[in-house]
Amino acid sequence: MSATRVASPPRPAVDPPAGPRSVPTLLRHLAVALVAALAVLVLSYQLDPFRNFQLATVAAYVCATAGLTVLTGLCGQLSLGHGALMAVGAYTVALCQHALVDRGLTSGALLPVSLGVAVLVTVLVGAVVGVAAARLRGPYLAGLTLAVAVVVPASAVTFDGLLNGEQGLTVPTAPAPAALGLAFPYERWQVWLAAPAALLCLVLLANLVRSRYGRAFRAVRDDEVAARLAGIHVARTQVVAFVVSAAAAGLGGALLAVLAQSVSPGAFGLTLSLFLVMAVVIGGLGRLAGAVWGAVALVALPDLAHSVTDLLTLAPATARRLEGNLPLAIFGSTLIVVMIAAPGGVQGALSRLGRALRKRRPPHPTHHPAPPDR
Repeated sequence: MSATRVASPPRPAVDPPAGPRSVPTLLRHLAVALVAALAVLVLSYQLDPFRNFQLATVAAYVCATAGLTVLTGLCGQLSLGHGALMAVGAYTVALCQHALVDRGLTSGALLPVSLGVAVLVTVLVGAVVGVAAARLRGPYLAGLTLAVAVVVPASAVTFDGLLNGEQGLTVPTAPAPAALGLAFPYERWQVWLAAPAALLCLVLLANLVRSRYGRAFRAVRDDEVAARLAGIHVARTQVVAFVVSAAAAGLGGALLAVLAQSVSPGAFGLTLSLFLVMAVVIGGLGRLAGAVWGAVALVALPDLAHSVTDLLTLAPATARRLEGNLPLAIFGSTLIVVMIAAPGGVQGALSRLGRALRKRRPPHPTHHPAPPDR
């Protein structure tokens, strides 16, 4: 009895061409960061010293707003205490710099060490707060982070001997390298310090968002029950998000202290925490690009309030009172306008505009070759 053989389908003579390979996420993010670094480098030569200082301040705030975007926008945990986490990083870098100076180590090359220690200390504080926050929901979570925002800056007064109370601490920093020349503006050097740190923070967070941790963050944000049924450890995911966000906030606070060359509890009060939340909402909640717009708003809107105060002819006491409250009023008004006109924030509005422009673009005509003559 002969076995019947099933005929296999004929193979094509030439293998089909492979589709285009997608660029790895890390390489794509590094390319964007490199372009942004070149743009900042060129811009730092075009701006005056004060604008360069503002640009460096924006870079410091980007770290904090990007971390808060990951925590609130992607993981769904509201934090009103990120100003306190920035204070932890700022005071840590100040203490580290004083410790280095006391040992005769004044080289600017040791500044990354102080920044790294500031990030590690803030991670430890963030882990403690994150473990407690993972057990709370809604207003209880907001109340916990609000207490952190009040207690941490007040600790500077409690530990007066170490943190110098309301007067705060100075942050010894080395001048710009001598290789850049004696006439090199120090504010430009500050941009060159803060911008690479902010870009590195954004690259790391962007890769985290694209990883399985980012997918777990979004799953927990959307539905905790469904995430738990899918095998995601909800509490551990929330703690990881809080730790990552705390690390970014600590880096931002440390950079602010280095830029200002001083740190005091008044600079990291509850108002800063509220400003950070409003900034990420204005920029675009859940989008790292929106964190950049939020950081720009944190620097531009207070400067606008100061300009408005200068235009008014007021008594000195009234001018000081107005200048102290006007930034919050401008932030609140901007937040209301953005929520009405662009619920997705500035970055969401830009994304919708880009999609609308792409839809209006006429399609490319397809060229069909003429049939051969018979």
